[in-house]
Amino acid sequence: MLRMSSLFLRTLRDDPADAEVASHRLLVRAGYIRRAAPGGFTWLPLGWKVFQNVERVVREEMDRSGFQEVHFPALLPKEPYEATGRWADYGDNLFRLKDRRGNDFLLAPTHEEMFTLLVKDLYSSYKDLPVSIYQIQNKFRDEARPRAGLLRGREFVMKDAYSFGTSLEQLNVAYDAMYNAYCRIFERCGLKYLPVEAESGPIGGDASHEFMVPASNGEDFVIHCPACSYAANQERAETGRKSVLPTPVANAPAPALVPTPDAGSIEQVSKLLKSSPQAFIKTLIYKADGKPVAVLLRGDHTANEGKIRRAAKATSVELADEATILQVTTAPVGFAGPIGILCPCLIDHDVASINSAIVGANAKDAHLTGVIPGTHFPVTETFDLRNAEAEDPCPRCSDTLRMVHGIEVGHVFKLGTKYSVSMNACYVDAQEVSHPIIMGCYGIGVTRVVASIVETCHDENGIIWPLSVAPCSVMLIPLNVTDPEVMKVSERIYQELTDAGVDVLMDDRDQRPGFKFKDADLIGIPLRITIGGKGLAEGIAEVKWRGSAETVKPAIADTTAFVREQLAGKS
Repeated sequence: MLRMSSLFLRTLRDDPADAEVASHRLLVRAGYIRRAAPGGFTWLPLGWKVFQNVERVVREEMDRSGFQEVHFPALLPKEPYEATGRWADYGDNLFRLKDRRGNDFLLAPTHEEMFTLLVKDLYSSYKDLPVSIYQIQNKFRDEARPRAGLLRGREFVMKDAYSFGTSLEQLNVAYDAMYNAYCRIFERCGLKYLPVEAESGPIGGDASHEFMVPASNGEDFVIHCPACSYAANQERAETGRKSVLPTPVANAPAPALVPTPDAGSIEQVSKLLKSSPQAFIKTLIYKADGKPVAVLLRGDHTANEGKIRRAAKATSVELADEATILQVTTAPVGFAGPIGILCPCLIDHDVASINSAIVGANAKDAHLTGVIPGTHFPVTETFDLRNAEAEDPCPRCSDTLRMVHGIEVGHVFKLGTKYSVSMNACYVDAQEVSHPIIMGCYGIGVTRVVASIVETCHDENGIIWPLSVAPCSVMLIPLNVTDPEVMKVSERIYQELTDAGVDVLMDDRDQRPGFKFKDADLIGIPLRITIGGKGLAEGIAEVKWRGSAETVKPAIADTTAFVREQLAGKS
């Protein structure tokens, strides 16, 4: 039973000085969380109830999908992470520590290694598989600049799950189960979300989806089509451009060599030649599996390394070093061009449509103008090599793409054998032949879900919690707690609703009505009941949904039944 007079709660009138986003500002002001350290927060009673409600939804849907819950420690030994290379790969983002004997430990950023070792330790036969397990656990990452409250902290809570199987068919079953479970979880939490195609990486399998919540404060970009529901993150999104090879121009004049002293960037050359980036073809030198390859893009476009890797049919790509650039262009960084370059070229679709381009001359302090693709350098094949942008054609229909900011709250992908190979987690088939276990990986940021709900469910007055995750369903406000009749009616309704299993928070403080209403809006309990004033004299209560302008006035005697009907209708 919750009463404001005894609840451990302090609302704030002013925003916290370090709050950059709405969820951080409102969760602190409304008394849900309190900063404990940079990137770390204490959950206060109402906030902890919200967190537990979200956690409950996640747990129910995971269990419903056939995944079994385990729980690992947060303090882990170094050796498993050394085996996969992540002890070094995580760099400064990893919290490292030593015990009194000098042994190395870490605070877990994720638990892939531990899940893999657990299954390896217990299961070794194809008869044991498939198996799917999950946990809800604290994670730690030493963010250089913790910000945005719960969205990017040093300590956060994740649900991480893994499936282990012997075949792609078993992986697909688990993947589909998780995809559908995630949709149910986010719907139950009252979130508007977009499942978007995501980059899997070279070992991540053939499918990966991120679950994004469109929000103005989101750090990620989501490319989507409102007409056909195509959606992908910017790493993965297709541009919808088609390959149209240029026709060589007969008797075209040769490109002109122009001096561009100390101008190695597109911005510098654009200013010098009084041109726009759209008139440039930029030539980026990459190493694909260690071999140099030139990537040609329009000057205002951004290279997409996932697409480059796939076009090059490579396992890995990285920008080339200065020595490699000098080797294939005979020029320093900033002056590469396609004419006479000494390595293969991958050409983006949009390059082929440029009629007269500026390119690097493969010579220091020089560029070429009047370059015609397909005439002055060969264009026999083109690829989608860049980040998709708003107004690009949709790759699935005839509409155009839109771009929105999004907060990633979940990710599912087909992990394959990356960890099972590095950790020698194998099963033996019916013929006694050993194979690496095939894994899937499925994560939800539980604390991120809480923050994302606030980011998308608030107004200028405060939070508007969805009923499914709200700390309480009803806020009961007696206007004058010194009036015996007001309190008699309020206590009766309070007790009736509580006996019926409804969570009620009563504001029984001796405060002005305006003060109570401001706090009620800030805290964001879904349904508000007001008792007192003229309404009580007329035998009525006032019932109002948070965020709605409509107030309903049932008879006092009918208020409990009316409220229960309202709540049932929203469940």
